[in-house]
Order: sequence, then structure tokens, then C-alpha cells
Amino acid sequence: MVESPVRILLADDHALVRQGLRLIIDAEPDLKVVAEASDGAEAVRACDPEQVDLAILDIAMPRMTGLQAAREISRRAPGVRILFLSMYDNEQYFFAALKAGASGYVLKSVVDRDLIEACRSAMRGEPFLYPGAVAALIREYLGREEDAPDSVLTPREEEVIKLVAEGHSSKEIAETLTISVKTVERHRANILAKLGMRDRLDLTKYAIRTGLVEP
Repeated sequence: MVESPVRILLADDHALVRQGLRLIIDAEPDLKVVAEASDGAEAVRACDPEQVDLAILDIAMPRMTGLQAAREISRRAPGVRILFLSMYDNEQYFFAALKAGASGYVLKSVVDRDLIEACRSAMRGEPFLYPGAVAALIREYLGREEDAPDSVLTPREEEVIKLVAEGHSSKEIAETLTISVKTVERHRANILAKLGMRDRLDLTKYAIRTGLVEP
């Protein structure tokens, strides 16, 4: 009996990138792209656990990042495996991806070489790590510090801080999230208090450091 191919959700905000990835994936008989998304929020909506086995998420996307989407997918559909794609050989992104529940982290620069093996590893329940990530894990293990909490912010506060860091006004944030300007200002005040920060610059640095926006 021939096994059904692994059903894959592909999320990247660049249509040409999705097209290229789809060509690579669909050329394999055991893998098939069944859904696409152009941002994290769309990926969450498209990730039906009855239809999708594996979600491949770009780590940096508008509206909701791949990291935010992965946390939401893990909550709603814990059986769906997750792979991250990234332009960045960046330890902070890599460790954030692991915390978000990723089975692997694939660099876009070598996606044609690594993506298929990463998909198959994820479905076998084995992590896929590129060489630099293995070195980062070793360094982290040898110099381990006390782990900080995964996040002190709520998902809504993360949405607000991402939009603040991207330069949106309180009015624009309110319209995007369908909340009042007063609620946006309250979230911003709570975020500053929780993080012990003073202004937009501090929030932007935090958003970059935690992978909510691209550097």
C-alpha cells in the first residue's frame, strides 16, 4: 500500500519564494504542498490539523511573525510539525524557533540542499539543525545560564510591540488590531512597565532581539 504524501502548509510573504519552494517540495513523491499563506496570521487560519501535517514558516513575516504563528499553531494543532525558514544565521532566532516548538531551522541560502531532508526529519520526529545551529547549541550548553521565561508578554502585547517597532502610530495599530486607541496606549504602558523600558527605541530593540521584527 502506497502511503499518502506529507501534507505541507507553506508560509512566506514573498510569492516568488513560495513558488520556488513549492517546485522543490512537489518534485518529491512523498511531499505535497496543500496550502499557502503570505503572513503568520494567514498561516494560523490555514493550518487545519485535519488537512496539514507539516507547517513550513518564514521566521520574519508581516502582521504576525513565523514565531508568533508557530506558538499559536502549536496551541491549536499540537500534532502539526513545524519547520522554520530564515535568511538569518542568527542564534537568537534559532533559539526562539526551538522555544516556539520547531522541529528544524533551514537557512534560505541552502534551502535547495536542506529543505527536503528537513521535512523528512521533522516527520520522523527528528530535529533538523544546520551546522551553525549545532555549534550554537553546544556553546549554549557549555555556557548555560538560568533560563528566562519564554515571554513575559501576552500574545496581544506582542502584536502591539511588533507594530510599534515597525513605526505604526497608535491610531494605525488600533485600526489594524480592531481595538481602541485608548486600549493601544494601555497595552503600550503595560509593555513598558513589564519590560522596564522607557520609549519606542527600547521597544524596537526588544522586538529585534526577540525576533518579532527583522533587524
